[in-house]
Amino acid sequence: MKIFENILNPREIRRKLGLNQQEFWTQIGVTQSGGSRYESGRNMPKPVRELLRLVHVEQLDLTKVKKEDFEIINFMKEEHSDLYKSLKKAARAKKKEA
Repeated sequence: MKIFENILNPREIRRKLGLNQQEFWTQIGVTQSGGSRYESGRNMPKPVRELLRLVHVEQLDLTKVKKEDFEIINFMKEEHSDLYKSLKKAARAKKKEA
């Protein structure tokens, strides 16, 4: 299964979030008119789809993410996989509580 298959209809995602096109698309650096074209069926480039997924589906605030965060994550996955898995499990459990 491809990671981008989950984003079938950006209009549907936008409507579920209760955002207008301007609010939705500018959060990922796309103009309202460009977003409108994607919602009408124009092929969306992979980087745009990935940004859409991260910001609107995963609800990630990209302004808070730093390159160092990814370096730490990769280090933990490679050098301390048990700790990484334990922290991941704990984070998911906490998210379910909220």
